[in-house]
Amino acid sequence: MNLNALLFEPPGIKIGEFTIYAYALIIVFGMLSAFLVISLLFKRRNMSTDLFMTYFIIGLPIAIITTRLFYCITDGLPISEWFSWKSIRSGGLSIVGGIIGGTASVAAVSYFKKVNFLRVGDCVVVGLLLAQSIGRWGNYANQEVYGGVVTNPSLQFFPIAVYIEKTAQYHYAFFFYESMVTLTAAILMFINAWVNPKKPNGVNTACYFITYGLVRSIMEPLRDSSFILGHGIPWSLVLSLTMLVGGLVLLFLVLYFNKQKEGKIIGSLNGDPYGITKFIGDTKDEVAYFNTVNMMCKIYPDNYSEKEEKAEDEENEAQAEEKDE
Repeated sequence: MNLNALLFEPPGIKIGEFTIYAYALIIVFGMLSAFLVISLLFKRRNMSTDLFMTYFIIGLPIAIITTRLFYCITDGLPISEWFSWKSIRSGGLSIVGGIIGGTASVAAVSYFKKVNFLRVGDCVVVGLLLAQSIGRWGNYANQEVYGGVVTNPSLQFFPIAVYIEKTAQYHYAFFFYESMVTLTAAILMFINAWVNPKKPNGVNTACYFITYGLVRSIMEPLRDSSFILGHGIPWSLVLSLTMLVGGLVLLFLVLYFNKQKEGKIIGSLNGDPYGITKFIGDTKDEVAYFNTVNMMCKIYPDNYSEKEEKAEDEENEAQAEEKDE
């Protein structure tokens, strides 16, 4: 199957002399998908939409910049080309750089807002995995992420292999393999975040680093050598292994300390078993309203005010009565 002919001919939308490339369209779609998923999980896990917007407004620009910077630095690109329009149009982003910038920005906002970093992280990583899964199709549109040459004619078909125009050969479809693994992980983590309110926070966050670190650690050495970043040092591989080890350590620590403090690996024997009981808004004055998405509203309904819509209706009715009088 010639996937190019089905999906990426032409390689984007042409508006006059300007072309919006398929890569850019797919990346934006991945961002929007992540936005929707993360905002939904914030509400589900007893945090406000306003708080999510604070993380989004601060974190997204930083992640985009570090995604570009990591690629430029590790690939030895001249400083003059780091943010030139022509250079950006020709491509060059690194997901690992985005992870570094995104993690730093979430940690910084959490510190200043006095929010549990791992509680936020358990929501963010789900959207991040989804965006990465979608984004890999953008890499294919640019024909960037693929493996070795497939010489066996019986294997020269998608999803095992894809035809790469610049080499005029079939290559293993690494972009697709990684996309499917990260999509599966995103679905499993979404289910966990949606149904499980129990302590400790951080399980999803740790599993993200384990999953993505493992996938990239396997894929990076097998990629076409022209797409392995670094001069002498395979930076993406080094940081992928670091993510894998860091994720394993984090998972052990969050479970270990929960066992020490709460008497159980998951939940608590000593008190409130839930890690998301406290509502967290963007400001101290933000009111927690009852809604059907927030899972804690069903567990502790007395902790939440009447629905915002109902409160507004009652206020409007009261104002109308005053006018009639």
